[in-house]
Amino acid sequence: MLSVRNGAHAVDFYKSAFGATELFRIQAPDGAVVAQLGIGKTNFWVADESPEHSNFSPESLNGSTTRMVLVVDNPDAVFNHAVATGAQVVSAVTDQPYGWRVGRVADPFGHHWEIGKPINQG
Repeated sequence: MLSVRNGAHAVDFYKSAFGATELFRIQAPDGAVVAQLGIGKTNFWVADESPEHSNFSPESLNGSTTRMVLVVDNPDAVFNHAVATGAQVVSAVTDQPYGWRVGRVADPFGHHWEIGKPINQG
């Protein structure tokens, strides 16, 4: 589960940037959100931070304790689309010596996403 500030905006960003689908959502009267999202065959959760339950966003921690790894067929296209929708480049997509083509972005809520795939070693 990714803890964020402004969960409703985070859900919208993940849908726009990564093509996530919203599978489940509850919203409190104060606007706080808990949502289950899916990207491809993988599901994950997003929720507004709740310090009273020891759930802090990267903004509160001044850094993240989580790095998401998104394996996709075309990492360059997904990476570029994420940047176009508001993610910040941490490292460009490049072929790595360990056999992956991968890059990393930080989303507007402070979470880092590695976007890549194994390189075919045909």
